[in-house]
Amino acid sequence: MQIVKQELQQALARSIEALVPGASDKAVFETPKVPSHGDLAVTAAMPLAKALKKNPRELAETLKGLLAKEPAFERWVESMDIAGPGFLNLHLKLVARLEVIKEILSQRMGYGTKPKVGQKVLVEFVSANPTGPLHVGHGRQAALGDAICNLFETQGWDVHREFYYNDAGVQINTLALSTQMRARGMKPGDVDWPTGENAAVYNGDYIQDIADDFLAKKTVSSDDRTYTASGDLDDLESIREFAVAYLRREQDLDLKSFQVNFDEYYLESSLYTSGRVAAAVQDMTDSGNTYEAEGALWLRSTEFKDDKDRVMRKSDGTYTYFVPDVAYHLSKWERGFHKVINIQGSDHHGTIARVRAGLQAVSKLKGLQIPEGYPNYVLHTMVRVMRGGAEVKISKRAGSYVTLRDLVEWTSKDAVRFFLLSRKPDTEYVFDVDLALAQNNDNPVFYVQYAHARICSVLLKELLNDEGKDLNADQRLRKVEDVTASLIQVDLEPLDSIAAKTLTSQLARYPEVLSAGTENFAPHDISFYLRDLASAYHSYYDVERILVEDQRVKNARLALVAATAQVIRNGLSVLGVSAPTKM
Repeated sequence: MQIVKQELQQALARSIEALVPGASDKAVFETPKVPSHGDLAVTAAMPLAKALKKNPRELAETLKGLLAKEPAFERWVESMDIAGPGFLNLHLKLVARLEVIKEILSQRMGYGTKPKVGQKVLVEFVSANPTGPLHVGHGRQAALGDAICNLFETQGWDVHREFYYNDAGVQINTLALSTQMRARGMKPGDVDWPTGENAAVYNGDYIQDIADDFLAKKTVSSDDRTYTASGDLDDLESIREFAVAYLRREQDLDLKSFQVNFDEYYLESSLYTSGRVAAAVQDMTDSGNTYEAEGALWLRSTEFKDDKDRVMRKSDGTYTYFVPDVAYHLSKWERGFHKVINIQGSDHHGTIARVRAGLQAVSKLKGLQIPEGYPNYVLHTMVRVMRGGAEVKISKRAGSYVTLRDLVEWTSKDAVRFFLLSRKPDTEYVFDVDLALAQNNDNPVFYVQYAHARICSVLLKELLNDEGKDLNADQRLRKVEDVTASLIQVDLEPLDSIAAKTLTSQLARYPEVLSAGTENFAPHDISFYLRDLASAYHSYYDVERILVEDQRVKNARLALVAATAQVIRNGLSVLGVSAPTKM
């Protein structure tokens, strides 16, 4: 269908250009919401008619006449209807609609993807403080960031996954002191243990685990460091180093079990030791956009569309938290990442304007040409967890929140990923543990995975003998791929039913869903699409028996469902979710 659309779009562009020179950019297709209205819709008549001061329906009629003379339209289009204020609905010939099945069976995992475009993007996500376990909010970030990276890869981008470690600041000192107190035998509830909402202490059981291993002089290794504890309770620096390494290892293990990997771990502390923070402050000062007031250094961020000026350096000489962020993003730009996406919690909304203001101040000073909207942000709300009909707020391990590890252990990696990607990031989400465990159609990940497994069972039914039924998951998938490959050349003409057309139309949408999901940083578009595709398959299965006696009809139907399984695999792969062949 991609080839069909390309030929039709080129023809549409020529026809529009003939009507209105310079307006060929209006040559776009939309997919009608009601399948009976057609396979493709052209809406160009409305904006063109307004510019030409003509009736849209009359202009649509003229456009229809021009298109009817185009060879591509003669080849692929059955009929054209004008509807509403000037919509031009196209009904494709059967041979055109069947092209998508051939494309899927031949391109396999490449269906819907684009070749390398020579551009690179940096996606920063998770970026958890190394002061505790990853909570479910970090899980949402991990799922979002990884899926957005996968989406960009489908569109030909070179993707760099980055984790920013906030390993500098008061929270690290709080971690060290909390560990030291536990190592000395103190614990929450003791008279001398700090209490209250703002108490500078961490209460989770994991702190005791760190303290015990520190006293045992253990060695821990994370992705970028190895550290051996001194066991000296008075050596606060050793406690700090060990605690950070310990928690980094724990976070690494959680992310790997969640199948999330990073290309680089960037340390906040390096911004100070390398002089980047000092250089950024000097550049902002030299730009003429700072001033001294009330003993503090301020950035005149209102010059760059912020609602008020921001303190850069407080009266005690310490920098506010957005200053190292400016230095960090200057680093991203200097490393050649001119497209940057940050995945952060909605509580970071207030930092966006001030970070961009700092970047613009330096950009104008040094002629860096950083765009005003740099970097892009995807902000997400937190996640509430329900289990047994009640909200779960506390994890014994963490002390005050549900961890990502809790959620995966209660359900599965697949359920957590799919569920956390089933809503827009800025929409509050309630994760229902009981629903995630349910094996019925109300569970969206089960519904989609079951559609894939159901198709695989159909594809393998006549191939596997009793011995073959004992194949493991990888062997079954290879057999499915073998069957799929064998169907590339079958005659698809028998696929002329309404049910087959509906399913084929869904398959044809996939490349556009990938493209739009990438452009809008919206992996939830993929989860929505997969549910629609699974629904279309289940409906088709209920209407038409696949393994019929007529070999020609059976092969055509097998090709259709094999293509459906392939697209489900492709989409689930973007989300980081497995596609089981048996359930």
